[in-house]
Amino acid sequence: MLNPVHLRTLTAVVNAGSFADAARRLGYTASAVSQQVAALERAVRMPLFERGAHAIRPTPAALYLVRRAADALSALDALEEDARGMAEGRIGRLRLGSFPTASQRLLPIGLASYARAYPSVEILLDEGEPDELIPLVRAGELDLALVYRYDLVPRAWPGDLGETPLLAEDLLLLLPERHPLAIAGAVAPGDLGHETWVAPREGTAGASCLRRLCAEAGFEPQLDYRSNDYGVIHGFVRSGLGVALVPALAHLPGEGVVATRLDGVTARRHVLAAHRPAAVNPAVTGAVQTLRQAAARLADDLPGVVAAA
Repeated sequence: MLNPVHLRTLTAVVNAGSFADAARRLGYTASAVSQQVAALERAVRMPLFERGAHAIRPTPAALYLVRRAADALSALDALEEDARGMAEGRIGRLRLGSFPTASQRLLPIGLASYARAYPSVEILLDEGEPDELIPLVRAGELDLALVYRYDLVPRAWPGDLGETPLLAEDLLLLLPERHPLAIAGAVAPGDLGHETWVAPREGTAGASCLRRLCAEAGFEPQLDYRSNDYGVIHGFVRSGLGVALVPALAHLPGEGVVATRLDGVTARRHVLAAHRPAAVNPAVTGAVQTLRQAAARLADDLPGVVAAA
């Protein structure tokens, strides 16, 4: 295999007309240039210069190699630039996971900014709940996943993953517009003991958080309707079928539903980015930074959302 360094040196000598001038342009010694040309001559098994007492003349073989090497060296330069771009996170592929409410509210802001800043990074998105996404990150099938946890439902992520907090959300009580408590600025949890609830599916962190919050208020919630689709939850509340507790990102303002705070409740849902080390995929660094910026912008615009410090 021909050494590209030797081909660059050959090109420099042919263009400069002498070993000495080529050496000055390349920052080599004349001896080093001569040795590289000699090594290339051995590799191609042909002389590349006619050497006279005071000058050299390239052979037809040398001129042919210089012409053919131009495209190859240009392609190699482009490959080296791409490799630098990959190492700096400017080129490559980012495999991202997210849960639905983050996909709806946070990702449109974050991915639009990321795509503008890193147009040569291909973004692939998969959606699921944290228990589905975390194993994919650990297995290397995702580089980064947006996940969440509730204050009342402690959980820890595997120690081999990085964790970057993005934002925290207040928990909002959704009431039908004509509910007697809808005009209250805040509602005490103890006032909700006789309500019918529209809740996430059993076994989810949202359902567990609701049960524990109600237990602290001294009652067991009546959970007649369940859905992990917050649009469905809003629809049921709007129709007067029950009340619901949702994180701020999941609240969809509209007629027929009033969102209010639970008096004395400080528990929140926390959104964070769980990711593999940046050394595995340098694109993770820029993505996390962009998502933090997006979270700050969202917090400025959306009540009940606080950006992580």
